[in-house]
Amino acid sequence: MLFDEEMMLLALEEARKAAAEGEVPVGAVVTDGGGSVIARAHNTRERTGKPTGHAEINALEEAASVTGCRRLSECTLYVTLEPCPMCAGAVINSGIRRLVYGAFDENGGACSSVINLFECGFAHKPLVRSRILERECSEVLTDFFRALREKDGG
Repeated sequence: MLFDEEMMLLALEEARKAAAEGEVPVGAVVTDGGGSVIARAHNTRERTGKPTGHAEINALEEAASVTGCRRLSECTLYVTLEPCPMCAGAVINSGIRRLVYGAFDENGGACSSVINLFECGFAHKPLVRSRILERECSEVLTDFFRALREKDGG
């Protein structure tokens, strides 16, 4: 298996943790320039009550803490769902070298689906790779929302 797929499997583990906690199942992993995992995180908005508790933000903050630097210019962020505008902005502001994501977010994605913030003239533009384990990343979300609808009787 290729390295990007291996890292996306770790991000999917995080997404499943989020689902088990009643959070929207999105997971993220950050690797350093040598390919070592330095951060893993998932959505925590419901548990913490913080609107910024997205998997990407949580993982980037952990990575900055581990490295002791807010600039993550040698790092790669793996995330199961296309980042929203807030998270794409965090990618820009952290200087992440590469962004790798699985499923597209047709309603809120800010890397290609609704808008592409990386094409808006900001000083930093990461390398982007999408559709990594796209089916698996989409399924974890579909299964979560299906279970919610069934639980709510609709």
